[in-house]
Amino acid sequence: MSDVKKEPVEKVKYKPQLCPGRTLIAENRRRYLNSDYKLKKIRSLSDEEITKLLGFRAFGEAYKSIHPPLAEIGEPDCPIRKVVEPTPGAKAGDAIKFIQFTDSIYYAPIMSSIRGRMYHMRYRGCDVGALSGRTPLEMRERDLEGIVKELLETEIFDPAVNAVRAITVHGHSLRLDENGVMFDAKRRTLYSPKDNCIYYIKNQWGKVLDTPINFGQKASEEDLKKRTAAYRNDNVRFEEDEAEYLKVIFNMYENRVKGGWGKDLPPQ
Repeated sequence: MSDVKKEPVEKVKYKPQLCPGRTLIAENRRRYLNSDYKLKKIRSLSDEEITKLLGFRAFGEAYKSIHPPLAEIGEPDCPIRKVVEPTPGAKAGDAIKFIQFTDSIYYAPIMSSIRGRMYHMRYRGCDVGALSGRTPLEMRERDLEGIVKELLETEIFDPAVNAVRAITVHGHSLRLDENGVMFDAKRRTLYSPKDNCIYYIKNQWGKVLDTPINFGQKASEEDLKKRTAAYRNDNVRFEEDEAEYLKVIFNMYENRVKGGWGKDLPPQ
């Protein structure tokens, strides 16, 4: 046996490559996707307001369950269960509920493609859908309520160009109205010119609330241009970050084609 002592291996925390680019847009994307970055809080909403906006239960009502608490089930021994800590909602057996966002193409702080990636980077126990104009997020109900609070209270949500819409989502890609607010066929929000604030007068399903929810003042276009994660020709052009983006995208597609279909490709 050798007497040479092995040097201890230094454990380095994995640092994900969140997004390439040097522009403000790329920087915004990296901040929103980075789970170590704490999103800046810009408004306060009560737990009761969150519950009413979601529209699944009355405030104070017990959570509906789909199975008994895990502690009562007597689950079989499994190494994965020892590694993965269940979320509070999973422990309690909560039913799955959802919230759905739509984001305007006019300088919304975040949009569906980045939302989907952000949810997976920041939250556990979530099921995400990223469509062209809407982003549903499904979770155990009590877990969902805690996350929704962050999604609505922080810098990634502006009540004029981001919206909560469980149904009848259409209108995100239309031009903004004279007050700079997205079209909504269900008219869930009301803009007040007196205080420049936007109020939710209906929940995400379009049912009238007994008390409006004040989401505060809408941001100016200049502020939104600084916060947005979307490239636009009239703000920050994609071409400014194009080189590294295209290199990564082309590499992904080439590996996908060659890895999926084999390297002996037919002649073009």
